[in-house]
Amino acid sequence: MTSPTPSVALETSAVAFARPSARRLLVLGGIGLILVGMIFGDIFAVFVLHQNAARVGAGLSAAAHAALAGDAAAVAAHFADVGSSLENRGTKVDVHVHMIAFGYLALLLALVQPWVGFRENEKRRLAWLFLSGAIALPVGVFLIHYVGLAYSPLSAIGWASIFADLGGVCVLLATVVYLIGLRRNFTGSASSRIADPLMAARTVAGKRLLAGGMTLVLIGFAHGAYYAGSDLYGHEAADYSILASVAAGSAARDTARVDASLIDYGQLQGDKAVKIAAHAHIIEFGLLAVILAFFQPYVGLREPWKRRWVSVLLVGSVVLPVCVLMELRFGLLAGGLADLGGLMVIVALLAMWIGILRYTGALDSRAERAS
Repeated sequence: MTSPTPSVALETSAVAFARPSARRLLVLGGIGLILVGMIFGDIFAVFVLHQNAARVGAGLSAAAHAALAGDAAAVAAHFADVGSSLENRGTKVDVHVHMIAFGYLALLLALVQPWVGFRENEKRRLAWLFLSGAIALPVGVFLIHYVGLAYSPLSAIGWASIFADLGGVCVLLATVVYLIGLRRNFTGSASSRIADPLMAARTVAGKRLLAGGMTLVLIGFAHGAYYAGSDLYGHEAADYSILASVAAGSAARDTARVDASLIDYGQLQGDKAVKIAAHAHIIEFGLLAVILAFFQPYVGLREPWKRRWVSVLLVGSVVLPVCVLMELRFGLLAGGLADLGGLMVIVALLAMWIGILRYTGALDSRAERAS
């Protein structure tokens, strides 16, 4: 066989899934980010979310009663407490969302690694830069509520925000450079020679994940369309009318009306929250299943176990959003089942992560023999 040209040699190294490769780093790092983000989200939902919502509701009620009494200072103090609770909740939600989003982006970048027109060591450095930023940003966001402006050189931005922004810059820079590498490859003459054995591999587990993931995404889109058509505008109108009722009750010093309006407002926000959360989660899990389908040949587990973990992931992906929708009607029972569905997804994802960590290069060896 003739010695390969530099471009073909670059292609061969790009396809490999050896331990130090950029693709392996991005796959393990991406799944790791999604795992940590989901575990953090479960902990937040159980120990912070509902308690935080109760504090916000109590703060709004206290502010409304202070307004009835004409105590402006108390109203300002209660709204300050509500603002602090909302900041606490907002930063936790941002941590959860950003870690999972960066995990998805890492997996997508791993898919296109063979077509990035850089040498393997350059792609590896970019992978480390991306993962470093993907960790720094959510950690910085988490600390914003606790660090504040302490010892900050700026009047409005604290150290936690500065490090979070630096993490975002690292992710953005690494992604842009990867895109430049893709353009460099596809505008060159070597793009037609690249063949990725991962894209050609077909496994039963991968097919099930692909079919199940696409079904989940379609169901999520359908649910979103139904919510937009049946509830969205009604919720927006109810938002305005209930707050107007609170204001009118405060002006008339009608305590009973204010209390009833606040209860209605809490129920409205709960209805909106569960429907939006169910819509977001089912699409999120569907996309996760579709992306993971491509990496099943790299999961170093026996085929029966791969199929079992696929089933666990897909079942959990259905249980969580369905039970979230039922939380307002069935309360803690539905919430507990939703947490169980999330745990199923986490355990299945962890099993796949361990399987990828155990991968020994069988797929790449077959590709080398075929070439």
